Amino acid sequence: MKLDAAPSVGSAGDAYDNALAESIIGLYKAEVIHRRRPWRGFEDVEHATFEWVARFNTQRILELLGCVSPAQFEEQYHRTQAAPAERLALN
Repeated sequence: MKLDAAPSVGSAGDAYDNALAESIIGLYKAEVIHRRRPWRGFEDVEHATFEWVARFNTQRILELLGCVSPAQFEEQYHRTQAAPAERLALN
């Protein structure tokens, strides 16, 4: 059976996508799973995972973004985008 499916990212034989996913999974395991064990149950792991993802996506400092968190970078971006529009409205 042929599915005519296309990969979402990368190309056939491209190891870069897998390497990125594996490094994120490794980081998650090191920072959450192994550090906080023993776990009492699935709900504890689930709650800790949600906390980690929220921190990872908003609060971690990234050198690529100028040593600010993604949330700070996005706030700065929107502030700089709003400024030109406000100047045009004043003219």
